[in-house]
Amino acid sequence: MADYHGQANGAGRRVCIVASRFNAMVTDRLIEGAREELLRRGVADPDVDLVRVPGAWEIPLAAARAAQGSYDAILALGCVIRGETSHFEHISRTVTDALTHIQVQSGIPVALGILTTESLAQALARAGGEVGHIGIQAAEAALEMCDLLSRMGSP
Repeated sequence: MADYHGQANGAGRRVCIVASRFNAMVTDRLIEGAREELLRRGVADPDVDLVRVPGAWEIPLAAARAAQGSYDAILALGCVIRGETSHFEHISRTVTDALTHIQVQSGIPVALGILTTESLAQALARAGGEVGHIGIQAAEAALEMCDLLSRMGSP
């Protein structure tokens, strides 16, 4: 039995970060953490591109375009905070489903680094605060999946 697992090694990888401008206080921290982790894991600075979109809703379209390019992985970073209406549920589910579709159809890892929280405080806690850093976790996951897929070979 083969036992496949990947390593979060970024040497020779090209990565596109697609990030929402909405809730910039949070997303800027996610971008910073993700970028630092990619560089720490061996991705060369010129091989990291940042694409900024207005909000979480626009992330899948930009990610789909990036998946048509020469990237090894895509990081989707954003923050959706629950408000008084059902908008939160619609955006969160639709964006997540679209990103899943993009990754499955393209064969390119799309790391989900979009926070869906009840409050700004919860978001900040997950963007480098006491709960962790989803930007760093997304970078690690994307690189690990790149390596895993290459170890598994062609489909």
